[in-house]
Amino acid sequence: MYSEWAKDEIRIDRLEIFAHHGVFPEETRDGQIFYVNATFYTDVHKACEEDNLAYSIDYGDACFFITEWMQNNTCRLLEAAAEKLARALLLKYDLICELDLEILKPHAPIKLPFGCVSVKVHRGWHRSYIGVGSNMGDRERYIKGAVEALEAHPLIKVKRVSELIVTKPYGGVEQEDFLNGVLELETLLNPEELLETLQKIESAAGRKREIHWGPRTLDLDILFFDALCYRSETLVIPHPDLQNRRFVLEPLAAIAPYMCHPLMGKTVAGLLKEL
Repeated sequence: MYSEWAKDEIRIDRLEIFAHHGVFPEETRDGQIFYVNATFYTDVHKACEEDNLAYSIDYGDACFFITEWMQNNTCRLLEAAAEKLARALLLKYDLICELDLEILKPHAPIKLPFGCVSVKVHRGWHRSYIGVGSNMGDRERYIKGAVEALEAHPLIKVKRVSELIVTKPYGGVEQEDFLNGVLELETLLNPEELLETLQKIESAAGRKREIHWGPRTLDLDILFFDALCYRSETLVIPHPDLQNRRFVLEPLAAIAPYMCHPLMGKTVAGLLKEL
């Protein structure tokens, strides 16, 4: 579940669990007490109106799920336990949009006086729009294969797929016409992890990066990731040239016309109209 505005909270404080996590052998062998704090961000409006637990998160069930996960898994680091448990909760409960999860270790093997050590993470679902294109071989098969690969990924939900359009090549390289479209995803991956996943799917389809803007069996580009503005050596979000690409804006406007460009302050429909 993804929501930009659902910020109601359901909290679990100091859930006590005896489990086996730690760097030292005696910790995983003998076990110790841990405490878990969790805040689930969701939308309880319908649960309030209907007075029905089916529209909310059963915190009792969540407590048992957290306890069983902590007892049935062993991690050396609190960081790993927090990351994996947060992901398990988000996959288990569809109504959790985001969560804060803290694992406390009051009896950590530190030979100094202290109150408690803990690791806290914030995780949640993200909405991303992906441009997809192909102009080599069986174009529809390559694009269909990409959609199926994304649907098979455990941390990705394909929510919408635009109609595919035939477009002329972009960038001045003579080549065959493209088949282009846009996908809407919900994902637990971060932007770099999503990029890595897309590149693996491209490689599996035989994508070769030999000519800039040249022909390709499959092209997958991150257009938007939430309202994030991001730059690294390998990735820029929003896509730096999407406002000049009709083959991106047309299918994107068909499924997300009011998505607002976080840098330009204009909707996708507005950018298409200007183009």
